[in-house]
Amino acid sequence: MTEKNESRPVSAATGWRALRRYVALEHGIARWAERRPLTTFLHEFIRFGIKQAWACLFGGTMLALLLATHRWYPAGAWLTRYDFLTLAAVSIQAGMLLSGLETREEAKVVLLFHAAGTAMELFKTAAGSWVYPEAGVLRLGGVPLFTGFLYAAVGSYVARAWRVFDFRFTRHPPLAAVLALSGAIYINFFAHHFVPDMRIVLFALSVLLFGRSWIHYRVWREHRRMPLLLGLVLVTLFIWFAENIGTFAQGWVYPHQVGKAWSPVSAMKIGAWYLLMIVSYGLVALVNRPVPVEPLEIVSDAARSGSPGDGSRRQSGEGTRFFEGDEHR
Repeated sequence: MTEKNESRPVSAATGWRALRRYVALEHGIARWAERRPLTTFLHEFIRFGIKQAWACLFGGTMLALLLATHRWYPAGAWLTRYDFLTLAAVSIQAGMLLSGLETREEAKVVLLFHAAGTAMELFKTAAGSWVYPEAGVLRLGGVPLFTGFLYAAVGSYVARAWRVFDFRFTRHPPLAAVLALSGAIYINFFAHHFVPDMRIVLFALSVLLFGRSWIHYRVWREHRRMPLLLGLVLVTLFIWFAENIGTFAQGWVYPHQVGKAWSPVSAMKIGAWYLLMIVSYGLVALVNRPVPVEPLEIVSDAARSGSPGDGSRRQSGEGTRFFEGDEHR
């Protein structure tokens, strides 16, 4: 979407068959809300929340299942809780894809994350990093198969948010560099058990790579922006909160939680999730291919914020040039 058609911007809902019928209704609500500044703000605020909830659809459903089965799943059932979670995750994915609630591109991301996550789980559980305390048949070694879907939930969120918020970028690093960093992070998750942990170096490289990048996201008519690193950190915090819910529901437990009353996951895990977030972003970027923000969009944003000098500088094409990795000015 650009600013060329402000009267009727293209809705991301058109990308899902199940939502297309509501697009006209949404535009009608927006026209009503735009009559006053307060209703305009409330409309965009509520729209932001709905879009976030939509992006979290698969992950939120899995968390709800973890909590519900922890509280109500019958003990001694012929189908173990972990096996039920695996079959439920497969059913949810199939239902979302067939109903149009999930696109084929998002399904590809889920498959990539399931494979990468299961491989990591096999190694980490063998190394004693965490355990799955309950029995089950649908598993590889000590890893229930539903765990791959928990990693996939992260990728699903990023891919869906990318679509519903119509992501654009300024000074995005070259995709090859993002993938190289993602690969180094993934290798370090295994290698740090045998050689010195390189995560401090990886943290520094992520700041160097993404430190100048801005992500532009559209809630309604116009693109707003934030530093890309800030966006990655915010999502990381929510993943850490979700992990606390998962361990509370006995989906998996860390050594300090085994045989004891539940206690929060260490805040040190936030760093590990941040690095995994980089890997997640890299895989989704490989599928979606980051698009630079259009100069017209940047100028329009600058004009609204009252910064004509900044707008004229950006109009020269800096955003697009830096997206390609050309650092010469």
